[in-house]
Amino acid sequence: MRVDAFNFDLPNERIALRPARPRDAARMLVVDGDTISDAGVSDLPAWLRPGDCLVFNDTRVIPAQLEGRRGEAKIGATLHKRIDLRRWQAFVRNGKRLRIGETVDFGSGVMALAEDRLADGSFILAFGGDEPVEVLLERAGTMPLPPYIAGKRPTDDDDRADYQTMFAAKDGAVAAPTAALHFTPRLLAALAAAGVATETLTLHVGAGTFLPVKADDTEDHVMHAEWGRIEAETAARLNAVRAAGGRVIAVGTTSLRLLESAVQDDGTIAAFAGDTAIFITPGYRFKAIDGLMTNFHLPRSTLFMLVSALMGLEVMQGAYAHAISNQYRFYSYGDASLLLPERTV
Repeated sequence: MRVDAFNFDLPNERIALRPARPRDAARMLVVDGDTISDAGVSDLPAWLRPGDCLVFNDTRVIPAQLEGRRGEAKIGATLHKRIDLRRWQAFVRNGKRLRIGETVDFGSGVMALAEDRLADGSFILAFGGDEPVEVLLERAGTMPLPPYIAGKRPTDDDDRADYQTMFAAKDGAVAAPTAALHFTPRLLAALAAAGVATETLTLHVGAGTFLPVKADDTEDHVMHAEWGRIEAETAARLNAVRAAGGRVIAVGTTSLRLLESAVQDDGTIAAFAGDTAIFITPGYRFKAIDGLMTNFHLPRSTLFMLVSALMGLEVMQGAYAHAISNQYRFYSYGDASLLLPERTV
């Protein structure tokens, strides 16, 4: 499909620079089939059914944004995919000033060797020393806020907590699974009281999620791979939910993409451990999920393509137009949407 079909105009003032407080005070646009309703995140239990199950991503965002020097040249790096214990793939700012074999000093005793440059322009950085890379990042790194926030204000101490979900347990993400930022213990308790189950999986979100689609046609876009895991016991419980007539609702596009990477042709979810580069566009047949809770996404992005595949492009263009005209807050720190496609059976 033409990428232009997924464009829309978003006023700058609709981009949220801070999250709602408390987190579950955010608004929620419900798209149920082709019906649009205004609600709040705290209303979520009323929109779900007993026996439904929400699936969260338990990845933890690491402070993967680094600023350093190679000689007199300023070098910025955003780590986005772990290779092994000491080596990460990274997008590098001012990469023309960095050659293979040179070392970048990121301060606080953190050094990394530019070991290789890949076809997409990213670098492989090998960190020196004996301390775990996560320890080095806590010392020298900052939270990797999306460029549409970081370009408008500096990262601060509030972001260390704000850009982390309550489910964060496994280090490795360089972007938050933002739909889950809306959840609080109070909301989880209300969901449990309503008979809604919860499960977790792990997908370490990469910085590639923020990259624009530069191709003119979706068939020419190449997705960056991300690593994920679904435990066998989790898969079995999710299969039991659907067998009993419940719905599997992914919280965030990261959870959705991993579930759809693990599902079999018969709709059974299997255990999974490895990379996924799944790219979902209109025409895709969803097999693992029955709905999605997600934030509002960038125009021409792979994530707006995903929600358009789930609900229909015309429906989502209409929903986003409604959200913009009704002052919803967009992107990572913004409001939520609950997308419930019509059942075909």
